[in-house]
Amino acid sequence: MAAVQLSGIFKRYGETQVVHGIDLAIDDGEFVVLVGPSGCGKSTLMRMVAGLEEISGGDLLIGGTRSNSLPPQQRNISMVFQSYALYPHLSVYENIAFGPRIRKESPTSFKPRIEAAAKMLNLSGYLDRLPRALSGGQRQRVAMGRAVVREPSLFLFDEPLSNLDAKLRVQMRTEIKALHQRLKNTIIYVTHDQIEAMTMADRIVVMNAGRIEQVGRPLDLYDRPANLFVASFLGSPSMNFAEGVVASGAQGPVLKLGDGAEIGLPGAGAPVGTKCTLGVRPEHVDITLANQGAAGVAVVTMDIEVVEPTGAETHLYGKIGGNTWCVTSHLRSAFEPGQRVTLSLPAGNLHLFDTESGRRIA
Repeated sequence: MAAVQLSGIFKRYGETQVVHGIDLAIDDGEFVVLVGPSGCGKSTLMRMVAGLEEISGGDLLIGGTRSNSLPPQQRNISMVFQSYALYPHLSVYENIAFGPRIRKESPTSFKPRIEAAAKMLNLSGYLDRLPRALSGGQRQRVAMGRAVVREPSLFLFDEPLSNLDAKLRVQMRTEIKALHQRLKNTIIYVTHDQIEAMTMADRIVVMNAGRIEQVGRPLDLYDRPANLFVASFLGSPSMNFAEGVVASGAQGPVLKLGDGAEIGLPGAGAPVGTKCTLGVRPEHVDITLANQGAAGVAVVTMDIEVVEPTGAETHLYGKIGGNTWCVTSHLRSAFEPGQRVTLSLPAGNLHLFDTESGRRIA
């Protein structure tokens, strides 16, 4: 296993800089997920760690050794790609054994490792098959087995589940997490899927435009996003927002929206006149009249435009302050488009951001 230290890492292609001064410390045995939209630089950053991209500047330390100029084969890493990268003419066993054979290891030394990896990944009955006879999930497990047999100090996963259907993705992310719990190796995992990031990571690194927006444990980022980007990116359905200006109301500060509506801001930390964006997650909105006027609860009305029943819950969509909001209800009530509902927003679940800078307001 190995700790990884990135200090001031940046990447340029000619005059274009795509990664900007990344500082990140990854502990030995930690599972860290790099997440962000397409083009944010997460895969480029991983490829620099792997040695597949040249580092334009900064320092990369793997296990305490400066690794900027080390070739990939000397970094003691294994990488699992989105495309599986299996040899179609080789059996599962030979695909997994390919690395040890290239390194001229004796079959007696690597065969027990292959058998152990196959058992761990439920591939023991498939070792004689060709890749074309396997499902997508089985092929991805073969790619993981090839990585495990190498016995690396660091695993790199580059969007390994993107080619799988929804059910297989859920299954495979559970298997990867279980693999980490058994092996205790350091893992850097890249994805654009924030659900994968939330369910798998010890820590999440949220990236945008080649920069790190926030680093932390999944629920810390979910419950206390540092800025509007992180707030909008993490969560499904995503956080609701309403822009306005802080004003004085009869019972305390309010957020005055562009359409004239007001939302109470109990305990707001922004002075009057500040342009703010209020955020609240769909599951934190109560559809009830019982809390109207209660201390510490903001109230607003919404006309339902779309109703989406999913079984376990119902998503209601409407507009507040010109923005589309989603409200998650666990009630099996007969909501209808055009129906007006009263929404209660408990102060403890409100997030306030500076509209211009996007930064969180305490």
